[in-house]
Amino acid sequence: MSLRIRRYRWSDLDTILALHRICLAEVGLVPGDGVYYDDDFPRIQEIYLACGGDFLVGVTGSRVVAMGGLRPVDTGTAEICRLRVHPEFQRRGYGAAMLIALERRAVELGFHSVRGDTTLNQEAALALYERQGWRELSRERVGGLTVVYGEKRLVPPAVLEH
Repeated sequence: MSLRIRRYRWSDLDTILALHRICLAEVGLVPGDGVYYDDDFPRIQEIYLACGGDFLVGVTGSRVVAMGGLRPVDTGTAEICRLRVHPEFQRRGYGAAMLIALERRAVELGFHSVRGDTTLNQEAALALYERQGWRELSRERVGGLTVVYGEKRLVPPAVLEH
Protein backbone atom coordinates (compact mmCIF):
# COMPACT_ATOMS: atom_id res chain seq x y z
CA MET A 1 0.00 0.00 0.00
CA SER A 2 1.25 3.47 -0.79
CA LEU A 3 1.67 6.30 1.69
CA ARG A 4 -0.47 9.42 1.34
CA ILE A 5 0.91 12.44 3.20
CA ARG A 6 -1.41 15.15 4.46
CA ARG A 7 -1.54 17.90 7.05
CA TYR A 8 -2.32 17.00 10.67
CA ARG A 9 -5.93 17.37 11.87
CA TRP A 10 -7.19 17.61 15.47
CA SER A 11 -8.84 14.21 15.07
CA ASP A 12 -5.34 12.69 14.61
CA LEU A 13 -4.15 13.62 18.13
CA ASP A 14 -4.82 10.35 19.99
CA THR A 15 -3.50 8.32 17.06
CA ILE A 16 -0.21 10.21 16.72
CA LEU A 17 0.39 10.24 20.47
CA ALA A 18 -0.02 6.45 20.50
CA LEU A 19 2.26 6.17 17.44
CA HIS A 20 4.91 8.29 19.19
CA ARG A 21 4.82 6.09 22.30
CA ILE A 22 4.95 2.81 20.32
CA CYS A 23 7.92 4.01 18.25
CA LEU A 24 9.93 5.22 21.24
CA ALA A 25 9.26 2.03 23.22
CA GLU A 26 10.49 0.06 20.18
CA VAL A 27 13.96 1.67 20.53
CA GLY A 28 14.03 1.54 24.32
CA LEU A 29 13.18 5.16 25.11
CA VAL A 30 10.89 5.63 28.10
CA PRO A 31 9.29 8.54 29.99
CA GLY A 32 11.73 10.02 32.50
CA ASP A 33 14.93 9.14 30.60
CA GLY A 34 15.71 12.80 29.89
CA VAL A 35 15.15 12.44 26.14
CA TYR A 36 11.57 11.18 25.92
CA TYR A 37 8.85 13.81 26.17
CA ASP A 38 5.36 14.21 24.72
CA ASP A 39 4.03 17.47 26.17
CA ASP A 40 3.98 19.13 22.74
CA PHE A 41 1.28 16.81 21.38
CA PRO A 42 -1.76 18.59 22.87
CA ARG A 43 -0.26 21.86 21.53
CA ILE A 44 0.53 20.91 17.90
CA GLN A 45 -1.59 23.79 16.58
CA GLU A 46 0.39 26.29 18.67
CA ILE A 47 3.90 24.78 18.50
CA TYR A 48 3.99 23.69 14.86
CA LEU A 49 1.14 25.14 12.79
CA ALA A 50 0.40 28.63 14.16
CA CYS A 51 4.02 29.83 14.19
CA GLY A 52 5.00 29.16 10.59
CA GLY A 53 5.79 25.44 10.73
CA ASP A 54 3.73 22.38 9.85
CA PHE A 55 2.87 18.88 11.02
CA LEU A 56 2.30 16.08 8.53
CA VAL A 57 0.88 12.58 8.86
CA GLY A 58 1.35 9.62 6.56
CA VAL A 59 -1.73 7.50 5.90
CA THR A 60 -2.02 4.07 4.34
CA GLY A 61 -5.58 2.95 3.79
CA SER A 62 -7.35 4.85 6.56
CA ARG A 63 -4.60 4.30 9.14
CA VAL A 64 -2.09 6.94 10.26
CA VAL A 65 1.26 5.10 10.23
CA ALA A 66 3.80 7.95 10.02
CA MET A 67 4.22 11.53 11.15
CA GLY A 68 6.63 14.42 11.36
CA GLY A 69 6.66 18.03 12.52
CA LEU A 70 8.39 21.16 11.31
CA ARG A 71 9.04 23.77 14.01
CA PRO A 72 10.65 27.13 13.25
CA VAL A 73 13.90 27.78 15.14
CA ASP A 74 14.54 31.19 13.54
CA THR A 75 13.72 32.86 10.20
CA GLY A 76 16.04 30.60 8.22
CA THR A 77 16.01 27.31 10.13
CA ALA A 78 13.32 24.81 11.08
CA GLU A 79 13.62 21.78 13.32
CA ILE A 80 12.26 18.46 12.10
CA CYS A 81 10.60 16.81 15.09
CA ARG A 82 8.54 13.73 15.78
CA LEU A 83 9.57 11.83 12.66
CA ARG A 84 8.01 8.44 13.36
CA VAL A 85 6.92 5.38 11.38
CA HIS A 86 4.91 2.62 13.05
CA PRO A 87 7.13 -0.48 13.53
CA GLU A 88 4.77 -2.64 11.43
CA PHE A 89 5.26 -0.23 8.50
CA GLN A 90 9.01 0.38 8.70
CA ARG A 91 11.49 -0.61 5.96
CA ARG A 92 9.07 0.49 3.21
CA GLY A 93 10.48 3.94 2.50
CA TYR A 94 7.83 5.75 4.55
CA GLY A 95 10.40 7.46 6.78
CA ALA A 96 12.25 8.78 3.73
CA ALA A 97 8.96 9.90 2.16
CA MET A 98 8.02 11.80 5.34
CA LEU A 99 11.49 13.37 5.66
CA ILE A 100 11.50 14.48 2.01
CA ALA A 101 7.96 15.90 2.38
CA LEU A 102 9.02 17.85 5.49
CA GLU A 103 12.15 19.18 3.75
CA ARG A 104 10.05 20.29 0.74
CA ARG A 105 7.54 21.95 3.05
CA ALA A 106 10.39 23.76 4.82
CA VAL A 107 11.56 25.17 1.46
CA GLU A 108 7.97 26.26 0.64
CA LEU A 109 7.80 28.04 4.00
CA GLY A 110 11.05 29.89 3.24
CA PHE A 111 13.54 28.01 5.41
CA HIS A 112 17.14 27.55 4.22
CA SER A 113 18.11 24.71 6.53
CA VAL A 114 16.63 22.07 8.79
CA ARG A 115 17.94 20.61 12.02
CA GLY A 116 17.01 17.60 14.04
CA ASP A 117 18.21 15.13 16.60
CA THR A 118 17.94 11.46 17.32
CA THR A 119 19.66 9.06 19.67
CA LEU A 120 22.58 6.81 18.89
CA ASN A 121 20.43 3.71 19.48
CA GLN A 122 17.98 4.78 16.73
CA GLU A 123 20.16 3.32 14.00
CA ALA A 124 17.49 3.38 11.27
CA ALA A 125 16.93 7.11 11.86
CA LEU A 126 20.66 7.85 11.77
CA ALA A 127 21.00 5.93 8.49
CA LEU A 128 17.98 7.73 7.02
CA TYR A 129 19.37 11.18 7.81
CA GLU A 130 22.75 10.23 6.39
CA ARG A 131 21.18 8.91 3.15
CA GLN A 132 19.21 12.14 2.80
CA GLY A 133 22.36 14.29 2.99
CA TRP A 134 22.26 15.46 6.59
CA ARG A 135 25.52 16.12 8.43
CA GLU A 136 26.23 15.53 12.08
CA LEU A 137 26.80 18.68 14.13
CA SER A 138 27.44 17.31 17.61
CA ARG A 139 26.67 14.66 20.23
CA GLU A 140 25.60 15.03 23.81
CA ARG A 141 25.11 12.57 26.67
CA VAL A 142 21.63 12.86 28.21
CA GLY A 143 21.03 10.42 31.00
CA GLY A 144 22.27 7.09 29.66
CA LEU A 145 21.73 8.08 26.03
CA THR A 146 23.77 9.79 23.34
CA VAL A 147 21.79 12.38 21.40
CA VAL A 148 23.05 13.09 17.88
CA TYR A 149 22.31 16.54 16.41
CA GLY A 150 22.32 17.08 12.67
CA GLU A 151 21.40 19.55 9.97
CA LYS A 152 20.87 19.89 6.25
CA ARG A 153 21.07 22.93 3.99
CA LEU A 154 18.00 23.07 1.80
CA VAL A 155 18.23 23.82 -1.89
CA PRO A 156 15.11 25.48 -3.29
CA PRO A 157 13.79 23.95 -6.51
CA ALA A 158 15.44 25.48 -9.59
CA VAL A 159 13.47 28.30 -11.13
CA LEU A 160 12.78 27.46 -14.76
CA GLU A 161 13.32 30.31 -17.20
CA HIS A 162 10.88 30.72 -20.06
